Parts: sequence; structure tokens; C-alpha cells
Amino acid sequence: MTYDTIIRNGRWFDGTGAPSAIRNIGIRDGRVAAITPHPLDQTDCPQIVDAAGKWVLPGMVDVHTHYDVEVLGGPGLPESVRHGVTTVLLGSCSLSTIHVDGSDAGDLFGRVEAIPREHVIDAVDEAKTWRTAEQYVTALESRALGPNIAAFIGHSDMRTAVMGLDRATRKDQRPTPREQAEMERMLAEALDAGFVGLSSQQLLFDKIDGETCRSRTLPSTYAKPRELRRLKSLLRKRGRVLQSGPDIQNPFNLISQVAQSLPVLRDKLKTSLLSAADVKANPFAILIMGPLAAAANRFGGDFRWQHLPVPFEVYADGIDLVVFEEFGSGAAALHLRDEVERNALLADEEYRRRFRKDYDTKFGVRVWHRDFFDAEIVSCPDESVVGKSFGQVGVDRGGLHPVDAFLDLVLEHGTKLRWRTTISNHRPEVLKKLASDPGIQMGFSDAGAHLRNMAFYNYGLRLLRHVRDAERSGQPFLSLERAVHRMTGELADWYQIDAGHLRIGDRADLVVIDPEHLDSSLDDYAEEPVEQYAGLPRMVNRNNETVELVLIGGRAVVRSGVPTEALGTERTGSFLRVGRATPAPATSTASELARAH
Repeated sequence: MTYDTIIRNGRWFDGTGAPSAIRNIGIRDGRVAAITPHPLDQTDCPQIVDAAGKWVLPGMVDVHTHYDVEVLGGPGLPESVRHGVTTVLLGSCSLSTIHVDGSDAGDLFGRVEAIPREHVIDAVDEAKTWRTAEQYVTALESRALGPNIAAFIGHSDMRTAVMGLDRATRKDQRPTPREQAEMERMLAEALDAGFVGLSSQQLLFDKIDGETCRSRTLPSTYAKPRELRRLKSLLRKRGRVLQSGPDIQNPFNLISQVAQSLPVLRDKLKTSLLSAADVKANPFAILIMGPLAAAANRFGGDFRWQHLPVPFEVYADGIDLVVFEEFGSGAAALHLRDEVERNALLADEEYRRRFRKDYDTKFGVRVWHRDFFDAEIVSCPDESVVGKSFGQVGVDRGGLHPVDAFLDLVLEHGTKLRWRTTISNHRPEVLKKLASDPGIQMGFSDAGAHLRNMAFYNYGLRLLRHVRDAERSGQPFLSLERAVHRMTGELADWYQIDAGHLRIGDRADLVVIDPEHLDSSLDDYAEEPVEQYAGLPRMVNRNNETVELVLIGGRAVVRSGVPTEALGTERTGSFLRVGRATPAPATSTASELARAH
């Protein structure tokens, strides 16, 4: 046998930004063995792929996901893989499952990431056999991983495990010297195990689920400067990454996070900050983000914003949407889990007065633009309101305030009222500038979270469509080679993981794309049940004709947009440790992996 797979005559992108070319690619033992303009010996090759007219590029790297829970029971992660993502980063936003138990994980993930708390608890308690970061890696690799995994360790995870969730979320509590030392030991241990770094969070509208600490902000938001400095010191010494979300209500916190990346009497701190977005509520903020990153990097820092390169369209069932957490009346409603209590609150006139005041206040930093005229109802038992905005419903009902129109419909129909709005990234010309800014990383998909609210699993394909269409129109803003590089090799190199390239000797993690199907199907709405979450319907993307083939470790995991039998039943992915080459795993079925475990 000469090769395990030959891909013929495709337009090959190597992930470095170098010019693409028509090439034949030979794959052997999970790695790229040949790239040539000449025909390859096909003798006894079991898989020959004709890629004429197609693009062959490295598998994409998704640097911001919340698959920490889903990967435990559904390790194939097909919703990302089927769109050409072959490497995902776990542990974002201070949340990971390295040290917390199921109950604490449920409180931390349930409300912030809109994953039903009971499913988080069940998944973690059933799966957890590890006590250390290294044991966590072993546990992941004992599963039938679909994509490759890299990971942050979460600050809230460590803080909760060391202090207890109650103490970790009180303003008057600080870690004792022993507890501080234990967090530093946990972080050092994770870095030794090959984690990419630490994720923290200072954003104040992410709220905890459960009963005891319900509606408090995440544990990492209570950390004082000394605690953070000591953890960051470990990252500086090891050249690892801090992923963080600033307190957007406090401009000094944002400036401080950027400044801390600078090597002023200390090592620089590689920093990835959430998030560069063209927010409708504040269209001028985006103008300073690129220059701010450029200034930090000019003075020796290594700072990047994370960015979703597509319109940030969100859906909601009734009032269940995280953006309501950012103002008092919205958070008060989401604090109440009992439907009867919540409905009583929504009907209360004093409460409505508060909500209207919050809605009408247009000053201050915010994520949601708070415009119910810019919120379309997509389904409702009352079909007369479908296709209208809440503002228009208010007009139709005799001039009701938009807030009252919204709350009336929520009271009448509850979660059967489904609506959508676009919060940010709505201006194509701004997206073009962000896509080419070197201080901005392509990512922030939030894959695996907000299951009923959004689906950006195919964001990479949508960026390629944007670039291709601009090129066809004669107004290019980014070369295709550079666009591929931005979502593959650039990210892998910055996070120091073995991914994102397609050269001789590289891992055979790749995707074959039909550019003629980079079309409107990428925007279509679809839902599919999540088996391990009791069949909960989640928003997904379905554009099966766009992705012809996905290989991970040289194994076919997707054909014509549909997962193969191997995905999720055989381990094709690996845990990618910082700075280390990672061999493709030997073929193992899920049952064999379970027995070995």
C-alpha cells in the first residue's frame, strides 16, 4: 500500500497564508506523506478522492467553545466537525470540569451557558474519574474523541474547588494563603499537562444557577488583584495564554487587561480577550479595539481580541436569553425558576415600570441594543404576530409600550414564543476590516453552549463565503489564503498546538470544500435533538453539500456533510499538548477504549 488516502487535483491551502495551488496529496499513518503536482501511485490505495474544483485546507481551529460537558457523553462533537472544525479549545470563560464535582459544575455552567443544569450534573458525576489535570487528559483520550482537543483550565473551576462555591462568590472572602497556593499548584499542574493556559472572567452579567448561590456572578469575578497577579505570573513564566472577559461596565478594567500584556519589568502575558464585536448598542466601541491591540503589540505585548466573523444573531424562547442578565429587571426575572412566581413578577405593574426604565435608558455600556422594534417573532401559537416585531405588536394593540407588548406575549405563551434579533456584527464593511486585523482572532463560536439561542458552528465557512464573494465582485478585502490561515495555522501557532497546517509531515486533519456551495444554505435555520441532554432540541447549521470530506488523523469522519460511523465511535482526535507533536491515535472503537479505561 502506497497511501491510505489520496486526494487528487484539489486547490491546496497549507495554512500558512502561502499561495494555494492544484496539488495531489498522499496520506499515510495519519500524517501528510506527499504533496505534489504530479500523479501519485494509487496502487492498493483504499480511498481516492477526486477534489477537482474543490478546496483542500487544514481543519479549522475553534478557539472558544463550551464543549466541556458535551464531550464527556458525546465525544464525537459532530456539530462542529461536520463544518470542517477539527480542533476545539475547551475551558473558556473561567469554566472547566477539571476540579469541580457535578453539582458545582451544574451551578457554574447551567445558567451562564444555557445548558440545563440537571444534564450538566448527570454528565459530570457519571463521567468523572479524574482528580488532576493529567488524569483529565487521560480520561478524554479514553473516549472516542472526534476532533482534537486543547484546553484552558478555568479560574472559577479552581476557585470553587479550593474555597467552596459559597465562599468563592462572596465579596468579603479571599482565599487563605494555603488556598492561594493550592490554586497556583492546580494551574502549574495543568500547564505541565500541556494546557494552553488559564481562562478567567470579570464580566458581571454571567450568573450562577442552582439554589445556594443563585444569581451571584462567577467565582473569578470576586478575585482581587493579588490573586490574579500570582496566577498570571505563572502564565508569564511559562509563555502560556490568559483568556479573559473584561468588566465592560468598567473601562479601567479593560485598559488594565490590555496593559498587563506588556513586558514592563516582567515577561509579557499572552492575552486573548473577549470580544471584538460591532455592537449595535455602541457602534463606536469597535473603532478603538483594533488600535488598542496594535498599540499593545507595538510596545512588546502579545494581545489578541476574539471575534465571531459573522452576524451575531440570537434566538430566544420567551424571556430566556442571557442578554437580559445585564440589567436589573431582566436579571430579576431570570432569577426566578418557578414559572408561577416569574409570571406574577412579569404581570406586576411596579416591575414593568422598572423594566421600561431599564429599556429606555440608552446611556452606558451594554451588549443588547434594547430595541424591541428590532426583534422579530418567528413562531407563536398566535400566528397573527409571527413575522412582526414586539414594537409593531405594541402599535397594533393600541400603542402599547414595546416592553408591555413583549411581556404580555411572554405571559400568554411562555417559551412557545420564539423570537430573534441581531446584537452585533451586522455591518459587512466592518466585518471586512475586523477579518483582516492582525490583533483579532477568528473564533468565539461558543459551540456547545446556548443550545436554543444561537448556532455558529459553521462560522468558518461563512467567512470563506464572504471572502470569496468579495473576490468575485472585484472588491477583495482578504485573500483566500490569508482567510484560511487566520482560522487554521495562525491560531495553532499562537496557542502552540500541533494543528492548523497541511504540509508534508503535518497531521492529516483536513477538510475538502465545494466553493460552489458556499451559498445561502449556510444561513439556514435548523434544529436537532441532543441525545445526551434527553433530546433537547438545539439550534444547528445544516449545509451538507458544502463540506465534501473531513479527515481527522487521516480518518474520514464526515462525507458529504454527514458524519461517518467512525465519528464518536472510534477515537480519531487527540489531546493536543502545548509545544508537542501529537501522533494520530491508533484505530480503537468506543468499546475498546472503554475496556482500556
